[in-house]
Amino acid sequence: MVAGVAGLYAYGALFASHPALRAVQAVMLALMVSAVIWRGRRSGTPPVLITSGPFAYLRHPLYAALIHLIWAGAVDHFSWPVLGWAETVTAGAFTHMHVDEYRLKRQFPEYREYKKRVKKLIPFVY
Repeated sequence: MVAGVAGLYAYGALFASHPALRAVQAVMLALMVSAVIWRGRRSGTPPVLITSGPFAYLRHPLYAALIHLIWAGAVDHFSWPVLGWAETVTAGAFTHMHVDEYRLKRQFPEYREYKKRVKKLIPFVY
């Protein structure tokens, strides 16, 4: 994922210039910050499954925000190399989500029920 973000940055495609796409990116940055703060406030020993705050609407708000943020930039600065870098970030995020979900299912039996009611990347959709 880091390589994909670096590639987008190198092509000048990480941040959008179109106002609507910049608005999407601003909302996604706010989602990232809120998820990090929310997770930080609720993490501890023993580990707990966080299902409130942004995690009440998305199982993976950080990955969702990253994917939407980079695609807003990629759409605005579309080229084949930019598409490749955006796909690299997306593939990395989906790989991490798959590994995280496997670990969470094993660590927290209640994760299966949470997974049934909360969508992965787009609230109420997917």
